[in-house]
Amino acid sequence: MSDSLNSIPQNIVLIGFMAAGKSSVGKLLARELRWGFMDTDSEIERMTGLKIPEIFQKYGEARFRSEENLLVHKISGFTDTVIATGGGTVLDPENWNILHGLGKLVYLYVPLEIALQRAKEHHDRPLLSSSEPEQIEKLWRDREVIYRKAPITVDTSDKDVQTVAAEILELLKGEHITA
Repeated sequence: MSDSLNSIPQNIVLIGFMAAGKSSVGKLLARELRWGFMDTDSEIERMTGLKIPEIFQKYGEARFRSEENLLVHKISGFTDTVIATGGGTVLDPENWNILHGLGKLVYLYVPLEIALQRAKEHHDRPLLSSSEPEQIEKLWRDREVIYRKAPITVDTSDKDVQTVAAEILELLKGEHITA
């Protein structure tokens, strides 16, 4: 996978719904590119000393989004980094603009049914534990509209992490872009 990657933008920012594969794909991309990797949710946990569900439970979603916004500002000078964002990070237009300027936004698409199936394997999804199925479906639909604005979309439905990472690298090699 790591041929001549000179045309890869200075950062790759992965966006998408929960369980789309952003963290897994991001780690592999970073390894292939010999770049840094940041998972924004993990970094927020490190910064606050709390797990994401704890932040939601103790302080609410508004506090979490505030931490997320602070982190996006903090990373705005990063280069050579693959950034896996939380599912709601790009809902804030300010975050979208910063991340869009930071590198190439890549939307990892996953149908709702598959996202829910994957997410059930993890019990640290605050939106799943506190929402009704109809609310989750609405959330997915509302976010989908925003995610689709990314210049690149990769469907992760029936693909393993290696295939998705290879597809992203191939798509980015064709784009002679430096964010």
